[in-house]
Amino acid sequence: MKGIIGAISGDIIGSTREFRANKSKDFNLFTRKSTFTDDTIMTLAVANWLCENKDSKEVLIKNLKYYGNLYPDGGYGGRFKQWLRQDSPEPYGSWANGSAMRVSPCAWVANTLEEAQDLAYTSAIVTHNHPEGIKGALATSDAIYLARVGASKDEIRDHIEVRYEYDLSRSLDEIRPYYSFDVSCKGSVPESIICFLEAQDYEDTIRNAVSLGGDADTQAAIAGSIASAYWEVPINIAYKTIHRLDYRLLNVLIDFEEKFNSY
Repeated sequence: MKGIIGAISGDIIGSTREFRANKSKDFNLFTRKSTFTDDTIMTLAVANWLCENKDSKEVLIKNLKYYGNLYPDGGYGGRFKQWLRQDSPEPYGSWANGSAMRVSPCAWVANTLEEAQDLAYTSAIVTHNHPEGIKGALATSDAIYLARVGASKDEIRDHIEVRYEYDLSRSLDEIRPYYSFDVSCKGSVPESIICFLEAQDYEDTIRNAVSLGGDADTQAAIAGSIASAYWEVPINIAYKTIHRLDYRLLNVLIDFEEKFNSY
């Protein structure tokens, strides 16, 4: 199974390790406490926006606010919580990785790389209008789109390094010992992309992301969103993921996949 399920599975798998640093790839993917967080909620809010009207920024804001307030305990950052409560919310200059964690549906809807970039830009700027917040969303979306259309890992790496000036030459073994919790796009998106580039398959990508010991659910969501365009998400992982969604979120996922045929 391909598609935005890769981001959602990564979020749920990483959810139990977000604040419990794990520097090993040897762990149980799912536990009794594994659950969806803001990464999944906002990814599906973006997905619903694209189903309703991808040309309307107002519809995007409506969906982010609706699903954010529907799940107020999703684990949002403080400034995003304030944004959700505003009647006419304005972007607040965020450079955090929330823009990258929710962007994956844009890359599955687009017919060209340029369209993916336009949609990713719009998905970010309603909150994350800092240059680094925008760049994180664009780089993630580009990687997903390129993987989706058959680009090699080398082609993806070269494109991201040249266009976004992210250093993807480091190895996870070099990064892991010194890496710590970092919610910035600048300090988490390149590392998430490297988790994909070094992986052998989807599951290995998620294990790489969690093993950094950082913002585990978000980095697994970002890395997983790329990996699920390059490889299939194993059926057992997809099954356990779907059964942890409630009916509202599951219906959004089903509607999106049926409309855009991304699975």
